Amino acid sequence: MFKGAVLRYLLSDALSLIGNSIAGVVLPLVLLARTGDVLAAGSLALICAVPQFVCGVVGGAVLDRVNRRTVSVVADLISAASCALLPVVDEVWGLSFGWFVVLGLLGAVGDVPGMSARDALLPSVCEREGADLQRFVGASQSLGALVNIVGPAVAALLIGFMDDVDALWITAAFSCGAALVTLTLPRSVGEVSLSNDATAACNGDMTRDAASVPAGVDGAPAAPKKAGMLAAAKSVLVDGLSALFATDSLLRASTLLSFGITMVMGSLQGIVLPAYFTQLGQPEAVGYVVSAMGAGLLVGSTAYTALAHVMSRRRWLVVSLLGMAASVCVLGQFPALPVLLAAAAVLGLFAGPASALLGFFAFDRVPDDRRGSAMGTLNALYLVVAPAGAFVGSVLISTAQIDGAGLVLTGAWVVVTALALIARPLRHLDGEVKASLAD
Repeated sequence: MFKGAVLRYLLSDALSLIGNSIAGVVLPLVLLARTGDVLAAGSLALICAVPQFVCGVVGGAVLDRVNRRTVSVVADLISAASCALLPVVDEVWGLSFGWFVVLGLLGAVGDVPGMSARDALLPSVCEREGADLQRFVGASQSLGALVNIVGPAVAALLIGFMDDVDALWITAAFSCGAALVTLTLPRSVGEVSLSNDATAACNGDMTRDAASVPAGVDGAPAAPKKAGMLAAAKSVLVDGLSALFATDSLLRASTLLSFGITMVMGSLQGIVLPAYFTQLGQPEAVGYVVSAMGAGLLVGSTAYTALAHVMSRRRWLVVSLLGMAASVCVLGQFPALPVLLAAAAVLGLFAGPASALLGFFAFDRVPDDRRGSAMGTLNALYLVVAPAGAFVGSVLISTAQIDGAGLVLTGAWVVVTALALIARPLRHLDGEVKASLAD
């Protein structure tokens, strides 16, 4: 049983996630309603992607130097402000493309570092309470799935009862709640834990080789705490990319697989499905589809948490990938709403184990003193990949219409699945040892 700081971490995470899930449904619909142009909505996502990436990298630099609990709290408050300002601006001046860009950039300042801070806190909270990391990641995925049932359904109901942009007040309230709950966590769980080698390097007492040092590469000494933030961010980016892609083939393969899935889902959920249901005059149906996916994800994640020992990790991954591919093949045809809801639920069901496994590899195989850099870089990359997918989806809709976009995205998902199934690092997942700086 989880207790203490673990439960408070989960509550804070749930509050943040439920606000984000409401915004994830409402914002694309507001964008389409205010701009009236699918390509403009996709372009906005791409415009904000580069600043989001920069904020993620700089946030990673901050996370390896500043208490991670503090970063999480401040980030949630900034996110709350960016959401609350949207209905204010809409009421006073009216939302335009420029306002979406400005407030999207403000949101990036909070969202990306906040995600990274929360990810970096998870193993520390788990270690403090003596909770098993793999089971905790599974439980966290299950909670996220539960939230993703409630949030989009609430968003759909809100759209039916109030102006679409006013639903963002709810998002702001949940972000504030998440910040308050995070404040109740012990300050010690947010402190950066450096290895002896890293501490010596930060003091300038030694250098390190590319395989054994936690900050910086190519034998250069780690950047001191007082170094300029841009130099620190560059160091974090290089170190984060190194941790994710250079030293661990399993982590590299699982990260690339996650990117492929995120890009296709970013296109489907971020622009194609909202455009499809807006065209049908049923914008609230987006919330129901995402809720159905969340319901399946909850069942899949819970089943994996309870039954992880029943099958090997490789078998769990193969079953998950094949089930997800079959579901996307149905989704991409845009069938009648009941069938589409069922396909979304099955997609979530099979995504549960895959999501838990890929999340476990990311947390388990990055050492603590590199976790801020790695998670900051990883989340920054995710927030480039997903908007890139949304932009591709908007281009596909503009050139090949919605039906053509569905077919292209289905084909892309099948390709990603095939590459994952034949990838050598993903063939032997059992008996893998935790990555260490000495590898």
